[in-house]
Amino acid sequence: MDLRRPRTGAWKTALRGPRRLFAAAAAVVVLAGAGTWTALASDDAPDVRRSDQRLDMGTSAEGREVRIDTSYFTAGDPGEKRPAVLIGHGFGGSKNDVREQAEKLARAGYAVLTWSARGFGASTGRIGLNDPEGEVADVRRLIDWLAERPEVQLDKAGDPRVGLTGASYGGAVSLLAAGYDRRVDAIAPLITYWDLADALFPHGVFKKQWAGMFLSAGGGCDRFEKKLCEMYERVAVAGKPDAKARELLSGRSPAAVGDRIKVPALIVQGQTDSLFTLDQADAMAKKIRGNHAPVSVDWIAGGHDGGDMETDRVAGRVGTWFDRYLKDDKGVDTGPAFRVTRTGGIDSTDGAATLRGATGDRYPGLANGVREVPLAGRPQTFDNPAGAAPPAVSGLPGIGGAAGGGGGLSRLSSLGIGVSLDFPGQHAAFESKPVPEDLRVTGAPTVRAHVKSDSEDTVLFGKVYDVGPDGEQKVLPAQLVAPVRVGGAVDGMDVDLKLPAVDHELKKGHRLRLVLASTDLGYASPAEPAAYTVSLKSGLKVPTAPGVDTAAAPLPAWVWWLPLTGAVLAAALLVLGRRRTTAPAPDPQLAEVPLQITDLSKRYAKSTDRYAVRDLSFRVEKGQVLGLLGPNGAGKTTTLRMLMGLIAPDAGEIRVFGRAIRPGAPVLSRVGAFVEGAGFLPHLSGRENLELYWKATGRPPEDAHLDEALEIAGLGDALSRAVRTYSQGMRQRLAIAQAMLGLPDLLILDEPTNGLDPPQIREMRGVMIRYAAAGRTVIVSSHLLSEVEQTCTHLVVMDRGRLVQAGPVDEIVGSGDTLLVGLAADVPDPLVEKVAALPGVASAVRAEGGLLVRLAPADDADQAGSAASRLLVELVRLDVPVEAVGPHRRLEDAFLTLIGGTA
Repeated sequence: MDLRRPRTGAWKTALRGPRRLFAAAAAVVVLAGAGTWTALASDDAPDVRRSDQRLDMGTSAEGREVRIDTSYFTAGDPGEKRPAVLIGHGFGGSKNDVREQAEKLARAGYAVLTWSARGFGASTGRIGLNDPEGEVADVRRLIDWLAERPEVQLDKAGDPRVGLTGASYGGAVSLLAAGYDRRVDAIAPLITYWDLADALFPHGVFKKQWAGMFLSAGGGCDRFEKKLCEMYERVAVAGKPDAKARELLSGRSPAAVGDRIKVPALIVQGQTDSLFTLDQADAMAKKIRGNHAPVSVDWIAGGHDGGDMETDRVAGRVGTWFDRYLKDDKGVDTGPAFRVTRTGGIDSTDGAATLRGATGDRYPGLANGVREVPLAGRPQTFDNPAGAAPPAVSGLPGIGGAAGGGGGLSRLSSLGIGVSLDFPGQHAAFESKPVPEDLRVTGAPTVRAHVKSDSEDTVLFGKVYDVGPDGEQKVLPAQLVAPVRVGGAVDGMDVDLKLPAVDHELKKGHRLRLVLASTDLGYASPAEPAAYTVSLKSGLKVPTAPGVDTAAAPLPAWVWWLPLTGAVLAAALLVLGRRRTTAPAPDPQLAEVPLQITDLSKRYAKSTDRYAVRDLSFRVEKGQVLGLLGPNGAGKTTTLRMLMGLIAPDAGEIRVFGRAIRPGAPVLSRVGAFVEGAGFLPHLSGRENLELYWKATGRPPEDAHLDEALEIAGLGDALSRAVRTYSQGMRQRLAIAQAMLGLPDLLILDEPTNGLDPPQIREMRGVMIRYAAAGRTVIVSSHLLSEVEQTCTHLVVMDRGRLVQAGPVDEIVGSGDTLLVGLAADVPDPLVEKVAALPGVASAVRAEGGLLVRLAPADDADQAGSAASRLLVELVRLDVPVEAVGPHRRLEDAFLTLIGGTA
């Protein structure tokens, strides 16, 4: 292979546009950029060695040269043999997205290789959607490369001890590599697919919204292999898949080599995921377990549609999985054979959504412990409207992940807030009696229906609602819907419908409502108008997975032997617990201070010495626009999550207007946040979307201050138009307006200018400045240093979890030792080198307008001034055509100086 110097570029912390939908969903599972998976360590942790190389993969089938951009990480004793791990990234991302996971695993004793897949990052080639002769072949060559590394443990010559992990796109290639290369020893695929054809064409129905996002996230048709582009265009025009399209995608799916995947597999899948549903994980678990390989299945609370990604816990499971099956540590606990995270509603002590795990000693599948629940309802006739419009709304695939804050529509669903929409005359509904006791649904319900249609092409969308005792409140678990294409229903036919797989508890007195609709926003329906008639042939068969439950911790034996002592201890623990959870008293001296952070620290999961944030202290005043800066992994996101009450610090405190922050603290009502964008209903106007969002918060309409927030956002007449007509900049400003509802005194914005062009960025800058001008406070985290410099009044710079510097922008930018030497004429390279070699000069490089000369550090201001004077004399002596000399320091220069150039 040809090893060449890597192509470098500016450090970036976020992806743009639709790419972010896929990459962020994947990265949030494995990255510190999402607030977890970090690689920062204490001072005594081994340093990570990293090398970047571009590996020559030869030519593609289309005759194009393919070079794959890689990064290789090791730590500790270079002479020590160690297992290797390959980490793949999410679709639309690059190797940079998994850098911190790689560093963490390197410190844990692994040799780690990351790479950008074909067509992404700095890698060349066209996107093949994990083509066995493309992306999968690349992975096999990467394993060849690892086998040649002297520090990598070998099972035999040319066979490294190696595991693969990754989320979404990277998870699928982990599975495929295990099927195509017998040298793979263990895998941990996360939120990914088993059969891409089934994922995008479920039951013969085209998942048009997600498919279109795949194309957009990849950069358009020209970035894909020609046959994939032609396939997409053909299916998109027809509105339904053909056999050739299914064959193409299935051939690039792990299912095609399922009988060859015989290695230990930790399968992590999202419950709030309309892209890769639990059915995909179910299929891969059954097949791999059928090959007699160890398998554990974990259903997390999040997914591609939002929710809690449980990244700390998942990171721990992946680490222990590799410790067991790569390091052969038989004493490590890899966790249960099956685990599912269950949302327990709102914790009355702190107002936070509670998550608790339920486990089983074996994976139950999707049809375990089935109970039949009778449904009532006569045969019903309904329409498929011409053009399949308006479509019913079950969820907002890929764009609803941030609606409602942090957990998206799926989060609202889990908390009992229904947001789905079925149009009258376009669906049939059948309902059960109130259930006499709590009913836990774990798996995929099924029902048999009789379908009659006046069209040869019939598509139905099945979903099961949880309907409250009042009959009004209804919740669609995980916002999921199951499509099915029914052919030959003109004369009527019986159809077995498999409904979405979920884990959901139906409370006593609630009802189950089965809805069969003719349209859905995320899918393609027949464009021709038609009438469907549906009747039921069975009740709703509900899986309950009786072997899966949250086990209560057993009482210690001494409690039974000494009940009085046990009672006394229990009372003492209760008192101590109350003291720990009671919020500190308000500080009246800070009542007018928007934010003060004091000695804040947060350790990583299961670590006593590794910190995401350590001893952080700073203060923010009214009217400031504060920029939070730092390289990837600096601890910015962890700090913001603690500030918003999403996670608790290990030490120190955060006070907002004098009140300590705790999850659900009342003072959080004075904080607004914009994180990862927002999802809107495209057919509603901007104003209607904001009104719907505010209604979902349960707060009085008069508290919204809707008109004031909209005036600051500056959307004008666009508020009355449907959001689908908005530009990206308008959507972004609408999202900011959503965060401003209630006019919070403290507004937190994470990357608010992502995906915007320069004029839109300028408009967003004005929005932030106007908001702070009224005496409110804005904290903005951004990777666009030039924008931060123009927008922010103050800065906090972090690196490796610690505060590097805080203060006004002018002070930080102006505190440098860099001079711009204006030139009357260009100078040759040898002369530039002579300038760089002058006494008192640290470096000299060409820059726009002349030479950028950085002086060596001086002990005091007088020495710095004399150094500048001596420089001018030396420049004249060297015959440098000096036109002007003056201080020159941009925020980028200051930033790189403060963090030591590690960005």
